[in-house]
Amino acid sequence: MSKTDLHPKDYRFVVFSDEAANFSFLTRSTATSEETIKWKDGNEYPLVKVQISSASHPFFTGEEKIIDTEGRVDRFKARAAKAAKLKGTLGNKVKKAEKEAIKKAEKDKNK
Repeated sequence: MSKTDLHPKDYRFVVFSDEAANFSFLTRSTATSEETIKWKDGNEYPLVKVQISSASHPFFTGEEKIIDTEGRVDRFKARAAKAAKLKGTLGNKVKKAEKEAIKKAEKDKNK
C-alpha cells in the first residue's frame, strides 16, 4: 500500500445539522447523505443530520444534568443515610459496652 492510498478520495464539504438546537455547520467530511441543503454561500452541499452537537451537548452548554434512571440516586442516598444511622447506633453501643466493662472492672477490683 503506497502513501497515496492512505487518504479517502471522497473527502468533500458537508453540512452537519443539529435540528434540536437549530445549529448547522459546514466542514469537510467523507460522511454520505442522500439529502442536500443550500448553504449560506449559495452552494448546495450534502446534509447530515446529527442528534447532538456542541450547541446541544450538556458539556459544551454548561447545562449538565443528572439523569436519575429508575431512582438510582435516591436509592443510593437512602443506603448512605441508613449506613450512617447504623454506624451511629453501633458507635453508641460500643461506647455503652465500654462504660459497662469499666464499671464491672472497678466492682471486681473493689471486691
